Amino acid sequence: MKYTEITFNITPANPTINEILTALTADMGCDSFNDDEEALKAYIPEKDFKPEVLDELIKGLYCEEKVTYEYKSIEEKNWNEEWEKNYFQPIIVDDKCIIHSTFHKDYPQCEFEINIDPKMAFGTGHHATTSQMVSALLEMDLKGKAVMDMGCGTGVLAILAAMKGAHPVKAIDIDPWSYDNTLENMRINHIDNIEVECGDATLLKSGSYDVFLANINRNILLNDMPAYEKRLKKGGQLLMSGFYLEDLELIQQKAEELGLHYDFHRVKDRWTVACFHKA
Repeated sequence: MKYTEITFNITPANPTINEILTALTADMGCDSFNDDEEALKAYIPEKDFKPEVLDELIKGLYCEEKVTYEYKSIEEKNWNEEWEKNYFQPIIVDDKCIIHSTFHKDYPQCEFEINIDPKMAFGTGHHATTSQMVSALLEMDLKGKAVMDMGCGTGVLAILAAMKGAHPVKAIDIDPWSYDNTLENMRINHIDNIEVECGDATLLKSGSYDVFLANINRNILLNDMPAYEKRLKKGGQLLMSGFYLEDLELIQQKAEELGLHYDFHRVKDRWTVACFHKA
């Protein structure tokens, strides 16, 4: 059976749009995906591909990013094998944390070992935003700290926080597949102290947290930071990524308006992680 390979180009790059496109194209019949830092590729049986349906889907995104695509016919492959072999390789962060999947059999040992089967959810550690968030978390003392992971994706950050002794830990994502994937990855890693909810920042109606994690995108961060600040304990830290270096000024300005104080930022491939605290 022949397949159609659809290559999406998102300008500027935005991992959240990749996630949304993955979910929507799965609904239209795509059954395999390859998401790297250059482009998102989706695969659908050739007989099921209807360009007009895809065009309407893209029109309905209502996003600031420009989304274009091209497609070609290819022969069927073992997509899981191709993905495992060519895309998701174990990643080591700061020689302290290794992130791998269940199909990986030979990998180095690290202090923290996280087993992730990402399905359609974002957060394998390969993207600069996730790896930088992991790196920052590795430096934090989380023992006994209450942690909130907003836009949890695969749950990798919440799982690492739990492994580092954080308690309680809560993870929220607006996408049902991320909610399900976080629960699955918790089981794989034998983690049982993370509360997972499906929704957005409107769920932040109670509770207070020592550490807020948010790896989403600039616009959502700017919109939801007041909700984060409201639930952040005095002395607590807000760690954010999902935006470019040129967006840092806007993020910092919003943080200062909310009474949050700048701690540090780091950059990798233009993607930025920034930390603020509540005095």
